[in-house]
Amino acid sequence: MNLVYADEHGNVFDHPDYIGLGRSGDMIVEIMEEELIPLPNGATLVSLPFTKPIGLNPSNGQMQVLPDGAQAVGALLPQGFTRLCLPGYVKADKNEKLPLFGYTAVVWKDDQFYVTAEQCDDPERWDPLNCDRDELGIQVDRILTKYPENRLYKHLSNCALGYECLTSSNTFLGRWEGAVPVSYSCNAGCFGCISEQPDDSGFVAPQTRMNFKPTVDEVVEVMLEHLRTPDAIISFGQGCEGEPSTQARIIVEAMNRVRSQTSNGYININTNAGLTDFMRAIVDAGLDLMRVSTISALDEHYNAYYKPRGYTLQNVEKSLKYATDKGVYTSINYLIFPGVTDREEEIEAMIGFAKRTGLKLIQMRNLNIDPESYLSIIPKAQGEIYGMKQMLEIFREELPDVVIGSYTHIPPTALRR
Repeated sequence: MNLVYADEHGNVFDHPDYIGLGRSGDMIVEIMEEELIPLPNGATLVSLPFTKPIGLNPSNGQMQVLPDGAQAVGALLPQGFTRLCLPGYVKADKNEKLPLFGYTAVVWKDDQFYVTAEQCDDPERWDPLNCDRDELGIQVDRILTKYPENRLYKHLSNCALGYECLTSSNTFLGRWEGAVPVSYSCNAGCFGCISEQPDDSGFVAPQTRMNFKPTVDEVVEVMLEHLRTPDAIISFGQGCEGEPSTQARIIVEAMNRVRSQTSNGYININTNAGLTDFMRAIVDAGLDLMRVSTISALDEHYNAYYKPRGYTLQNVEKSLKYATDKGVYTSINYLIFPGVTDREEEIEAMIGFAKRTGLKLIQMRNLNIDPESYLSIIPKAQGEIYGMKQMLEIFREELPDVVIGSYTHIPPTALRR
C-alpha cells in the first residue's frame, strides 16, 4: 500500500518506495489491510496544506518525512462511510490550521486508491453524484417563482447552488430529507462550528449562518411543500443555522399548523437538546424524529468542544429520554475522531448514555476539524485506545438494539406515532 502525496500544484502521486501510514489522535500508526476499502463513489481527494506526508521505508523499517514540496493527501468521505484513520502527516508550520474537513487516510494499492474506512450505511441518497445540478437549477427557479416573498427559500437557494448542500437541494427537488432552518442564534459555542467562528479562532467557517428570523408562514410554506409524500422528512437544524430549539415558539406553531393540514411524512429536528423545556414542547407538538449532536458522553470532553451556555450534558440526556419515552425515534449525530472516540473511557460512557436514553440509532459522523487544534482542547486519554474498527464492533455487540448508521432514517412503521 503505497504512500499517496501531492505536489505544490495539487498533482497526486504514489510513492514507489514508501508505505502509506495513518494517524490515530497524535500517533502515527501502521494501516491494517482489514481497515481498507476502495475509494467510494462521491469521495474527494484533497491535499492538506501546511503538511508533510509521512511514509514507512520498508528497507529499514523507519518512518520518513517527505521533503519540502510534498503535501499529505486525505480523502473526504461521503455520508455512509466511517473514517478509521487520519492521514499520516506532520505540520510544516505548527501555527497553521487545516480547513474544517474530516480527513481520512488514503493509499495506493492494486492500481487504485484505498481509504481507511468502513461502510456503516447505504450512501445512495447522499451521494453528490445523485444530485442533478441542471435539474436542481430548474427546480430552484420554479420554487422561487412560486414563493417570491419567502426569505427561507432565497436563503436555501444559496445553500443548494452555492454550497452544494444536499439537504437544501432536496428541499427544492422535493425528495428525501429536506431543510427548514429557523435560527440565527445558538446556546453553544462549538469549537468546530461550521457556520460561525470568532474572529480570533484561526478557522474559516465553510458556510454562512442565516441572519434573519423566519416567520411562521415562511416555515409552514417550506414544510407543506416538502411533505407531499409519505416518506418525506423535513428537518429543523441545519449547518447554516444555530440551535433550532431557541426558536421553539416558531417551530411549535408551524408544526401545529402543518399537522392540521397533512399527516404526510416525518418532522425531524437536529439539535443539541440542551434546552430541555423547549425540547419537551417541540416533542409534544408531534415530533417524529430527533437527532442530537454530541461528541462525547463525558462532561469534560463535551464541555471543552461545545462550550454550552446555560445547559449541561445532563439536560441533553433528559431531553433524549423524554423524546424516546414519548415515542420519538431518537438518534445521535456522533462526531467521531480516530484516537479519541475509540478510547476505552469514551466507549464505556457512550454505551451507558445510549442505554439510559433508549437511543434507536447512532449516526457515525466524521468530525470536521483541524486535528492538532482539537486534540489541544480535550482531555488526554485515560485508558486503552481500541481503534475505530474495534470500537464499532463493541457498539454492535453491547448495543444490539441500536442501529449503527450515518444519517437520519425513516423509523419502522411500528414506531410511527
